[in-house]
Amino acid sequence: MPQTDSRTATHDANSQDADEPAPPDGFAQALRRHLESALGRPVRCIETHISWVLLDGEHAWKLKKPVRLGFLDFGSAEVRERFCREELRLNRRLAPDLYLDVVAIRGSREQPRIDGEGPPIDHAVLMREFPPGALLSERLAAGRLNGADLDRLAERIAAFHEAVPAAAPGAGFGSAAHVGAATARVLDSLAQRLDDPRVVRLRAWCETEAVRLRPVFDRRRAEGKVRECHGDLHLANAVALGEEVTAFDCIEFAPDLRWIDVQSEVAFLAMDLMAHARGDLAFRFLDAWLAHSGDHEGVPVLRYYLVYRALVRAMVAAIRAGQQVAGGAPTTAPTGASADAPTDSPTAAPDYLALADRLARLRDARLLITHGLSGSGKSHLAARLLERAGALRLRSDVERKRLAGLRPLARSGSGPGDGLYRAEDSVRTYARLLAQATIALDAGWPVIVDATFLRAPERDAFRAAARERGLPFTILHCRAEADLLRERVRARELRGGDPSEAGLAVLERQIAGHDPLRDDERPLAIEVDTGRPVDIDALAGDWARRAP
Repeated sequence: MPQTDSRTATHDANSQDADEPAPPDGFAQALRRHLESALGRPVRCIETHISWVLLDGEHAWKLKKPVRLGFLDFGSAEVRERFCREELRLNRRLAPDLYLDVVAIRGSREQPRIDGEGPPIDHAVLMREFPPGALLSERLAAGRLNGADLDRLAERIAAFHEAVPAAAPGAGFGSAAHVGAATARVLDSLAQRLDDPRVVRLRAWCETEAVRLRPVFDRRRAEGKVRECHGDLHLANAVALGEEVTAFDCIEFAPDLRWIDVQSEVAFLAMDLMAHARGDLAFRFLDAWLAHSGDHEGVPVLRYYLVYRALVRAMVAAIRAGQQVAGGAPTTAPTGASADAPTDSPTAAPDYLALADRLARLRDARLLITHGLSGSGKSHLAARLLERAGALRLRSDVERKRLAGLRPLARSGSGPGDGLYRAEDSVRTYARLLAQATIALDAGWPVIVDATFLRAPERDAFRAAARERGLPFTILHCRAEADLLRERVRARELRGGDPSEAGLAVLERQIAGHDPLRDDERPLAIEVDTGRPVDIDALAGDWARRAP
């Protein structure tokens, strides 16, 4: 199917120029033949609306087309060189091993060459070609995309967001007005192409939400949450290379698509997973990103950005459908370094408009807290349950360290009752968990709070917060035999790589004294013996049935 570059379509949804294919040009084919002659091996050419990419088996040579569209002007060689260098600079932030150089092309457009003397006639971004099947979109289609891939990507993106600059106070990027206008342009484009009542319904929802969230959008911009991001973080722009998972092919030509709220960035990838019927992986990615970024205060805008990103992809699909009817649009692939990146097929293309409509209407706020001794399997079950239930998780071990300025996996060296585990630190930790849980609940999400909750007052505070909101409250009570608890805690200490620092001494203190569930709490509890296999689908169903 003809494929529109989603980046160009997003930038100016109303531009008719954006729907037009680039004029024919033999320059790319001439350079392809020169590379084959110089390198002695086959070279293939793939195409998007704004680029040609030549793949020689080791490297990718990315050329910008000499096109003038409603939102970019690549008409002059000087401008193309500038954007090649900008593409190199920006993509080296996340993929320095893929983006190698900007290469001058000499000779003439009829007989180009990459060596010799003479003034440059154009430039190309030189990239390392990665093997077929490395894109996350390809891994998903082949059934090989797993949670560990997304955990690594989430950690990488969180660190990236922390390192890139925030938008200047006077810039309009990420403001409520800017976000609302961008959404309106996408909806206008959809309305021109589709006669669908969902577009009308979604416009009303987006306008209402934009007004409600106006102070949140503006506050986040003031707090530095609008940053120079990747801008196009979907599955076909993320790649697994060995143990490393990262993103590439960011937006270089349109700053307003790159300077965005970090929640908008991660919403794109999460939405793409949801659209491909992998909501479990979407919530695993969000869970990992929130754990590393700590941006739970941004959850109120997450749903809006999920809907917006789905609308953008629905618009791109509508443009593609129009091109297919009209004919003549270029056959394309994603603009990265893989020659075998898949395009959507007519039978497999997700229904992004249906996803946007469902996300806008879905509110499933309910609260579940865990309860159990160290080693009872609380975190393991919570991680599995959030994937099945589409829930957001807060983890005491992570937030306790964040309050102390530590990373989730950092070791504090604290012992029972000292360091991070003093009574006053536990009070602060549970207060933080409660504040963040209420933010997510008020935004309409199911929430899991992963902590021991061995003291009744801690449980009562969360129960009261749910009651005040008229929301279901559930306790996931995890238990196992004492010897198994000791075995698990000992193995966790030896293995490392877990935010929890609760060792055997902590466990023995817990066994010696804690508040068991009271009689009035037991009807609210789901009791699980984690010494036996747990049916996570049945557990998710049990939790869901407790909601009205």
